[in-house]
Amino acid sequence: MTLRFSLVSPEKILFDQDVTMVVVPGSEGDIGVLPEQAPLLTLLRPGVVSVYEGEKVFFKFFVEGGFCEITPERCTALVTTGTSFEALNKASLEMEIKNLLEEREDSRTSDEHKKADQTLEVARAKLMELAAYQKMG
Repeated sequence: MTLRFSLVSPEKILFDQDVTMVVVPGSEGDIGVLPEQAPLLTLLRPGVVSVYEGEKVFFKFFVEGGFCEITPERCTALVTTGTSFEALNKASLEMEIKNLLEEREDSRTSDEHKKADQTLEVARAKLMELAAYQKMG
């Protein structure tokens, strides 16, 4: 038994096919979605979407946020951005965090400070997810 999973960014459809299960980073915690799931609408936090075929993960995306609609037949995640997990690079993320910390120090207004904090939170989440994945593998 399968359900249709669609991962959509403003630019394009990142993924759209039948899957056995998908795990999305809900605002209150990770949510495993199976066929015939009870309906749910949830916000997504920065984190990894894992797509399963059988008992194996065959695709992972890092999403920065968005929302997800779950019905018994399908799961649709509308995300701000989605990056293939394999495209994440530890050294690049560490450099990005260093640069963001400097930008944060240089921010003059509360809006600039808030934007820097949000971007920094996403970069740190990517690095944490990558470290956890590498530790497991």
